[in-house]
Amino acid sequence: MDTQIPIVLNAMWYNHERRITMEWSPDHDFENIVKQLIDCQWSEQIRCWHVPNNPESLREIFRLFRRKAYIDTSRIFGKNKKNPRVINLKERVRVTESKEMILPPLSEAAAKKVREFVDWLEQRRYSDNTVRNYVEGISAFLRFHHQKSPDEITIKDLEEFNCRYILKKGYSGSYQNVVINAVKLFFRTLEKREMRIEEIERPRKEEHLPNILSKKEVKDILGAPVNLKHRVMLSLIYACGLRRSELLELKPEDIESQRGLMVIRQSKGNKDRVVPLSLKIIEMLREYYKAYRPKTWLFEGQVAGEQYSPTSLQEVLKKSVAKAGIRKPVTLHWLRHSYATHLLESGTDLRYIQELLGHKSSRTTEIYTHVSQKNIQQIKSPFDDL
Repeated sequence: MDTQIPIVLNAMWYNHERRITMEWSPDHDFENIVKQLIDCQWSEQIRCWHVPNNPESLREIFRLFRRKAYIDTSRIFGKNKKNPRVINLKERVRVTESKEMILPPLSEAAAKKVREFVDWLEQRRYSDNTVRNYVEGISAFLRFHHQKSPDEITIKDLEEFNCRYILKKGYSGSYQNVVINAVKLFFRTLEKREMRIEEIERPRKEEHLPNILSKKEVKDILGAPVNLKHRVMLSLIYACGLRRSELLELKPEDIESQRGLMVIRQSKGNKDRVVPLSLKIIEMLREYYKAYRPKTWLFEGQVAGEQYSPTSLQEVLKKSVAKAGIRKPVTLHWLRHSYATHLLESGTDLRYIQELLGHKSSRTTEIYTHVSQKNIQQIKSPFDDL
């Protein structure tokens, strides 16, 4: 299927809720695909499908339509998310940006180059997230400079893109870095020439502390699901400090219960690692396996052999947090952060925590020392000596 078939995303309010609409040419039928999205609804009034406006929905849209269509996000990225446009449901009102901010589609020559770039990235086993981010970045860059062929583009064009597009639309510094990296790799591999990226001033890196839950909050969340599968999935993320993708990529043979170990294969950075399993989590996994008998993946969806949906897992957590009475915007990654912090507070050496989490650099792991309650509480204020 032609991956240049555009699916245009729009932001809107629908029944007092932020939603994302999806539109495509009537010549193509994507209904069976969009129906797989969590909380995807059809509106007769505005004649389109729409989903919740959140990062999970966006990631799932990109995943489902990968190599099937081109996802046009130009109308939703860079908007003030606190004040999205309101769509009148009695008459169709399109949410559009000013003309100078609407990027034209890729030319046939540029689209061919982008497809070659995708093939190059996939052959070298770049992760799905990296492929998606790099392709989105280089596509936006080439669409912005649609009047130029790739061999005419210079470092000045990248500076112009940063100023007139990224900054004007209010994109984050991390997105800007992704575009710079994508442009550098694209021109080095496909155009066989170096862009002098070192001449570009990179945005200053934003530093955020990880969000941590108390042990009681974790216990309440993990105890909230009635469904055994849901309870085991959330428990395993916390018990082993897993990323969401690592949990969903697990297979039954990755659990070595006799050795009390679990193998996480080809995770971030294409690395394998081994993490210990406690007797308590092993017993939960045995109970789960007897009840569900998974075939291909350790955690499967309603169809046997089909991987459990990332969006569905996030929805499981959302309901568990609400049932536990916790009023925080908890994500699955909070459980991983809490695992690392609780290990540190119990006296586990940072070097072991680094290995368990699969961090390449110890500097990444050291951030947990800034949120460890035990370490902070041990600091004595000079006020006490007055």
